[in-house]
Amino acid sequence: MSSAAKSSRARSRGAVADTSVNLLALPMLIPVLLLLISGCAALVYQVLWVKQLSLVVGVEVYAITTGISAFFAGLALGGLIFGRWADRLSRPIRLYAALEVIVAVLGIAATYALSQSAGLFARLEGSIGLLAWLLPFALVGIPAFFMGGTLPVLVRALSPAEGHLGEAGGRLYAGNTAGAIAGTLLAAFILIPQLGVTGSAYAAAMLNLLAGGGAWLARRSDQRLPEPAVASPAPRSNMARLAIVLYCIAGGVALGYEVVWTQSIVPFMSTRAFAFSVVLATYLTGLVLGSALYARRADRIADPWGLFGLLIAAAGLLALLQIAGLGRWLIIAQTQAEFLVLQLTGNDLAGMSARFAVAALCVVFLPTTLLGAAFPLALRLAVNSSHVGRDVGAVVALNTLGGIVGVVLTGFVLVPELGLVRTLVVLAVIAALIGAVAVLKGAAVGKGMRFAVLTLGLATLIGGALTPPQRLADLLPGARNGKIVFYKEGRSGTVAVVTQGRAERQFNRLYIQGVSNTGDAMPSLRYMRLQALLPLLIHKGQPQSALVIGFGTGITVGAMLRYSDLKKPVVAELLPEVLEAAPLFNGNYNAAENPQLDIRLRDGRRELLRSAERYDLVTLEPPPPSAAGVVNLYSRDFYALAASRLQPGGLVAQWLPLPTQNIEDSRSLVRSFIDVFPHATLWTTELHEMLLIGSLEPISLSVPDIEQRFERPQIAESLREVGIDTPAALLATWITDRKGLERFAGDAPAVTDDRPRIEYAPWVRSKEITRVLPALLELHSAPPLVDTDDAFRAEVANNWTRLQHFYAAGLFSYQRDREGWTREVRQLLRTDSNNPYYSWFLGLPESRSN
Repeated sequence: MSSAAKSSRARSRGAVADTSVNLLALPMLIPVLLLLISGCAALVYQVLWVKQLSLVVGVEVYAITTGISAFFAGLALGGLIFGRWADRLSRPIRLYAALEVIVAVLGIAATYALSQSAGLFARLEGSIGLLAWLLPFALVGIPAFFMGGTLPVLVRALSPAEGHLGEAGGRLYAGNTAGAIAGTLLAAFILIPQLGVTGSAYAAAMLNLLAGGGAWLARRSDQRLPEPAVASPAPRSNMARLAIVLYCIAGGVALGYEVVWTQSIVPFMSTRAFAFSVVLATYLTGLVLGSALYARRADRIADPWGLFGLLIAAAGLLALLQIAGLGRWLIIAQTQAEFLVLQLTGNDLAGMSARFAVAALCVVFLPTTLLGAAFPLALRLAVNSSHVGRDVGAVVALNTLGGIVGVVLTGFVLVPELGLVRTLVVLAVIAALIGAVAVLKGAAVGKGMRFAVLTLGLATLIGGALTPPQRLADLLPGARNGKIVFYKEGRSGTVAVVTQGRAERQFNRLYIQGVSNTGDAMPSLRYMRLQALLPLLIHKGQPQSALVIGFGTGITVGAMLRYSDLKKPVVAELLPEVLEAAPLFNGNYNAAENPQLDIRLRDGRRELLRSAERYDLVTLEPPPPSAAGVVNLYSRDFYALAASRLQPGGLVAQWLPLPTQNIEDSRSLVRSFIDVFPHATLWTTELHEMLLIGSLEPISLSVPDIEQRFERPQIAESLREVGIDTPAALLATWITDRKGLERFAGDAPAVTDDRPRIEYAPWVRSKEITRVLPALLELHSAPPLVDTDDAFRAEVANNWTRLQHFYAAGLFSYQRDREGWTREVRQLLRTDSNNPYYSWFLGLPESRSN
């Protein structure tokens, strides 16, 4: 090379260095703020799209995997392509502004498209199979592709010199991730509750436009960057390639941790969307703090390879030890935190959020902080200042692709085959191997650092060997006062059965994802048998087909099968592990083994979407509507879908739990139901539950038909076991018709897919059943019986009076009014002392026969 060329190249490098020093001072605040706003919008979109995908693909784990994979794949590809493009631009800030505008437009378009694509996806999957998954993948991946270009383009706009790569990249990464934290919390606590899904997408788009507008204004002070000094791309060094590969694998480990943490932390959390948002925000907070803390030091550390290996290996060991060390101490800490926040704020949601935060901090925070600290080091080891856009894009892209592989392998292979604890051990060992390779292959690693990293690896192996595989099963809330008789970890969550109670009152309870769902105690037997038999008995036609959404304990399905006229009994159940646990529950008549039963292993809504089959009855009792991801089985949109699958005169029966949401939310649930079904009725199936039955045609209660069906031995036996011994007792559970439901719902807004308000409703008030149950009982009217006499009507009225005494006793019990409880129980026992349902609550000997 000539001396003139060398001099020119030196001047060029000097210009880059001068520019970087200038831009790394006060102007650094501007790009950090831009990426903070952009990151906030990106996480709002991600939360929305994963939520929408659960309605499109039908299985939450598939929705999460598809959403994250498509989102990350788009980010990765965008980072690679736009990073290389930015290296050829003299004013890359303009490209950044354009990217934000494009993301705003595509973000809204993708949200609209996903809201309309469930039916199309179901039809495509039926015709072209796996290729149908390209539809949701593209809808999420295309806007994410343009999001992926923002970070490398903005790093290129700063054009940091060799000595500032770690600092600049770390600060921008921290700003982007801080925005992601804000987006996670905004989506759950403010945007979706107030604006709904579509409104939240518009809010995110406004953030994109704000970031793009800020970048466009900043372009005026943007100095034109010199043309790249190297005409053709310089090849990466072997050490840079090694750093990128190791960070890629680390990305897979990090996302694998997230999958395991999400399932393993549930016993200390809630099924509410707020809980999962707090966990994700904590995960991201660890990343941002780690990146921010090490950003300034990354370029001055004498042994970057050694520290990189130490951080990754230590994160793996910590992740394992924190799960191994979980116990009652965490519950105590959560309770104390909740109490303190309640004292300060008086807000139940704030108190519960503090409880979630303590659990997340104790499980998630420290390992993710170490992983976040590794990012600026990875940039220092892998990025060449002559190809900032290209190399930053490659680091982010391959780390992201590693995350995709980590999510898929962890969720679909490791957890189902090995279980959560062993999966965590595998991930920790991989992290230790990453650290070992870094210190053994990296340049200028000190002996002390090598010894430290290899010692961490050995400690990981020992810790993994000593941690029992059933560790998480022992932490189930029910296991503290019961005995685990079944436990299995599958791709969609954990399923456990715990034996609780004593002597004659012993029963089994089903836990899914660490949360109690139902059991086979008398109250559950009663309402679940009525869930199927009540609508079948009052059906005005001759029902021959029925669909139960959710197998659960199998009690509802077993009751359905007792109706022998059914020619097409179908159940849709998402978790095969639930079916495996079925033999452990009493009262389901061994439904899972019945050859008549058509078992379909899929989400119930998905089952209705994929098939045009019609049913005389669709009955469902999903988890409570406040649980994350469940509200769409209580929405007006779902009821419209179910109504479209009914035979003439068909019925939809919806479980209505009373204590799991506030009365305002119960009104919204009723509103969404009666908005679809012009003929709707309400029945009381148990002290804590009611049943909505709706039809597109009038519902008539023909007493002769009901009596004839009730007299069938199998049906009569099933109902007598739960305290329904006559047709009059059955019809006494009637509460009201549509007029009463209209009065109860009032002007409450309906629950819809776009406005899933119940999932994000305020925390349930204490003893809420003492508000909602009396309000519903006040709606009571005499049932509109057909073809009967006054004597039968009087018998129905007498049975209703007994129910009133029982419910009054239950309400007095909640209010701790012993005198009132005693008075009502005495009245009840004078008229019905042998009812097994009442006896179970009162602890009388008659309950032994059940």
